[in-house]
Amino acid sequence: MQIRKTILLAFTAFIASFVFITGNAHADEGIVEGSSLNIRNGPGTEYESIGRADTGESFPVVQQVNDWVEIELQHGTGWVSAEFITINESAINDTTVLDEDPDISSITIKYQNTQLREGPSTEYDIVNFAEKGAVFDIISTTGEWYEVVNETQTGFVLKELVEKSDDKLRNKGFKNKTVVIDAGHGGRDVGAIGANGSFEKDIASLTAQELEQALKLLGANVLLTRQQDEFISLTSRVTYSNFVDTDAFISLHYNSVPELPNVSGIETFYYAKQNASMANYIHDGIIGATGGSDRGAHEGDLLVLRLNMKPSVLLELGFMSNPEKEALLHTNGYQKKLVSGIVDGLGKYFNSTN
Repeated sequence: MQIRKTILLAFTAFIASFVFITGNAHADEGIVEGSSLNIRNGPGTEYESIGRADTGESFPVVQQVNDWVEIELQHGTGWVSAEFITINESAINDTTVLDEDPDISSITIKYQNTQLREGPSTEYDIVNFAEKGAVFDIISTTGEWYEVVNETQTGFVLKELVEKSDDKLRNKGFKNKTVVIDAGHGGRDVGAIGANGSFEKDIASLTAQELEQALKLLGANVLLTRQQDEFISLTSRVTYSNFVDTDAFISLHYNSVPELPNVSGIETFYYAKQNASMANYIHDGIIGATGGSDRGAHEGDLLVLRLNMKPSVLLELGFMSNPEKEALLHTNGYQKKLVSGIVDGLGKYFNSTN
């Protein structure tokens, strides 16, 4: 009896350890994208902070409830805002492979939030998440990966996660278009100052660089009112836009109301009524891509818009005076969302005018 009992206990322990190991091996991983991120003991800001995490730290994901993610800690679990964490999904079954078809030129995403990576392997960082039904042009093929691009995103996607498509991208509106990107402030003019001391001019530059890269990839001619951290007068910015063959002038800014640190949201301004459609297209694109609070698109008497003879908008892309939003603005993932929304709206505007 003692021998049988020992064997049974050993077998039970073996099975338990196997289940435990398997569960961990396939657990989703959450990568933190924010410095000094609060870890709370429940899914909400009303819960007590039990620790902090910094950019690049990773944790096993237990579950997600609305806008909060439960992560596994050394002792117990905690909750972090989903805005500040990127979830790498568990390993993908690699037994199903699409047949090679060198003639296909585009693909359609099969699953919501499909990962787009920086290179053709799961070892590369995730740079975007594609929506179900999104259509991409194929740039190249590497093994079981496609390098793809559309008007808002680019990256490498595993072939198993897409469907072959005969449809070419409908949005070709960026070809031969000149877009002037105006990163707000610069040099001695720092602009708004965030809750944690960051400058508006620096975050506007981050957005401008990301937007420039995305538009160039789509074939647009992109010009910047300032190439670096330098002071450029408002009239000089407008003169530049009026002088070149500008199809769209986009001025990038961030808001701050220090006495109201909980305020958040995205707002778009235009001056002449003929620019309302472009403003609305871009504004709706940003809200759709980021899920940010919608403060609307309005007519505004702003110099870079009032004196501009070309289609123009000014974007207020978030409140730096809100500590959590300020931290979010510094993350690469959120900047890509902002740019994705801008490009989506601008593409729809260009298509409507062709």
